[in-house]
Amino acid sequence: MAITFDELKNLDPKDAGNWPIPVQLGAMGVLLAAVIAAGVFYFWQPQFEELDVGVQKEEQLKQEFLDKKKKAINLEAYRQQLLEIQQSFGALLKQLPNKSEMETLLTEINQAGVGRGLLFELFKPGSELKTAEFAEMPIQIKVTGSYHDLAAFVSDVAQLSRIVTLSDVQLAASKDSAASRAPVAKDKSGGLPAPREADVLTMEATIKTYRALDEVEQQAIRQAEMAARKKKKQ
Repeated sequence: MAITFDELKNLDPKDAGNWPIPVQLGAMGVLLAAVIAAGVFYFWQPQFEELDVGVQKEEQLKQEFLDKKKKAINLEAYRQQLLEIQQSFGALLKQLPNKSEMETLLTEINQAGVGRGLLFELFKPGSELKTAEFAEMPIQIKVTGSYHDLAAFVSDVAQLSRIVTLSDVQLAASKDSAASRAPVAKDKSGGLPAPREADVLTMEATIKTYRALDEVEQQAIRQAEMAARKKKKQ
């Protein structure tokens, strides 16, 4: 049964029960579609978004689980590696003098140069730089002697029982040496100059020595680090 446009215009909204059956069915379809659309927009859409977030979170948790599983499988190997590192570090710390032994170490460095016939023009310990485990003391030196005596001194310092390093080395002909009146040739390797045996050279360098911190110093550093972290959080 066909319904004309004029008949639709004349339908009474308050008397929907008497509408033609096709019109009632069409109106119910439109109403149902509107209800479904409203449900999707107001109720289901947020749940769909929450579901997407849940799926992404699930993937993230799966990846975290796989990463932790790999670490758990190798946990024993990591523990063994950590133990070896701690043992190696502990062995290095045992090579460091304590505060009372530092004066002896400085004397040994000085005697290593004097024993090689070197003349110290400068031997100046600097301020200590403290870390969580040890303190580093730089020493500025300026010594004069022959090339071979200087090389022997560097070798002696490297062979001390304590950890000592040498850096910022500068080598020049002494003012009292004949080499100061002529350019000093360098060896083929580009390293230290290779002067004549009789030439007198002056070497300036920084010697760095290290000592272990005592318990009081370690406690003070730990407290300072905790205070700094607390301040940063605030």
